[in-house]
Amino acid sequence: MPRDATSTRARLLDESERLFATQGVHRTTTREITEAAAQRNVSAVTYHFGSRSGLLEAILRRRGDPLDERRGALIDEPLAAQPTRVLVAALVVPYATCLASASGRHYLRIVAQLTDRFALWGAEGDLSPPHLRHILAELERRITDRDVAQERVVASIMLLTTSMAERARAIEDDAPVAITERRFVSNLADMIVGIIEASAGRPLGVGHTPLPKAPRMRSSDRLALTRSGVAADAGLTKLLGPPR
Repeated sequence: MPRDATSTRARLLDESERLFATQGVHRTTTREITEAAAQRNVSAVTYHFGSRSGLLEAILRRRGDPLDERRGALIDEPLAAQPTRVLVAALVVPYATCLASASGRHYLRIVAQLTDRFALWGAEGDLSPPHLRHILAELERRITDRDVAQERVVASIMLLTTSMAERARAIEDDAPVAITERRFVSNLADMIVGIIEASAGRPLGVGHTPLPKAPRMRSSDRLALTRSGVAADAGLTKLLGPPR
């Protein structure tokens, strides 16, 4: 590919990545991308990537493939012999390295918008490279309640991607964050381990199953509660004055 074409392709990738992250994947127009990349021809995206979908795939692979190589380097086979937290760390730690650069943060914010693809993690694609699929498949096997295994894996993906995207947004906006990055990554890993390892609880009152009825309150208890509420209101009025 000629040097000029390579440079144009890189600018299209950089600008579309920025716009997809800040404006939204589905709200950004092809014209906005070409104008931001200083391309007069709107068909530049089609020329270099085949389609808008091809452009998005190139963005995801540019960052996602190296991340997947890092995942593979963090785990030893067989995966079945590894603790759950080690497997989860192989997902979280490489992903968190994206927080260190503007381009990486854009990537995190883009992935979080693609929730309709998360349930397809088991199929080969730009969002599901081989090491990621391998780790998620092992985590799914560890979920004892098979009826919700797929649901929990998808929930883990959503927690990972949305948490990272929100952290990326806060950094981009120079907004305060509650905890250090090291603590954030560790806590996120702990929460995902909890999703995977939590045992199934008793069914709650949804659908046709009514919630347990609350015990009936005795008249004497109801009267005492009412009197305490009146006393509390009177105390607040004395401290703050009458309502205005």
